[in-house]
Amino acid sequence: MLFSAENKKFAVLIDADNAQAKAIDHILTETARYGIVTSKRCYGDWTEPRLKNWKNILNKYAIQPIQQFAYTTGKNATDSALIIDAMDLLYTKNFDGFFLVSSDSDFTKLATRLRESGLEVIGFGEKKTPEPFRAACNKFIFTEALMSAIEAGSETSEEVVKSAGKSSSKAKKAPAKNDDAAKLKQLLAEAIEACKEEDGWAQQGTVGSHMQRLDTSFDPRNFGFNQLGKLIRSLDYIEIEPRATEKGHQNYYIKMKDK
Repeated sequence: MLFSAENKKFAVLIDADNAQAKAIDHILTETARYGIVTSKRCYGDWTEPRLKNWKNILNKYAIQPIQQFAYTTGKNATDSALIIDAMDLLYTKNFDGFFLVSSDSDFTKLATRLRESGLEVIGFGEKKTPEPFRAACNKFIFTEALMSAIEAGSETSEEVVKSAGKSSSKAKKAPAKNDDAAKLKQLLAEAIEACKEEDGWAQQGTVGSHMQRLDTSFDPRNFGFNQLGKLIRSLDYIEIEPRATEKGHQNYYIKMKDK
């Protein structure tokens, strides 16, 4: 479960060897949703020509570059430097959480340790990121989906998750892969089953929270939608029922359609 963003202080730790410089703009925009970033550090061997694209990004966002020489070929000293700094920052007790930017599974234990100390851990990485690291975070956000969603602005995607629902008109983006659509359907079914009330219906917001607990990398933006409700409405195997609350607000309840 994610914590309240109010007055939460975070550190951003970036593994330059396993992160995309072009994604940092979007990542830092996303971090503002969760709290205040009071420390930004990026780790790498800055003598390496392959990291030259980072210079403008580091200057633009006042990210502190941490130099770590590669002492031995094939060994990643950057990981160790980042982990040591993370533990030092943890013991200052000045932070409520960490943003870990990497697609490297070597940070799985770090994420687990930080969470054991009661801190929130949000990971950012590419879809190729191994599942153990993604699962070790409170939430894991794919940079591909994040970049696509922000560049599209608030425009609603026309994409419908094909093979998991009815076909749509020509989409602006590539449709979700069949295996992704199947996983989404299974995830929804499991969450609805766990959250359903006596009448068989489950509150949409509660289902969304449970989906996040079942799969930390779940995000509607992975399927081309900026909100869970919009994704839900695109699926023809889900029934939706609006219900008025005592205070006059409206909640949405959902369930799987009968086969």
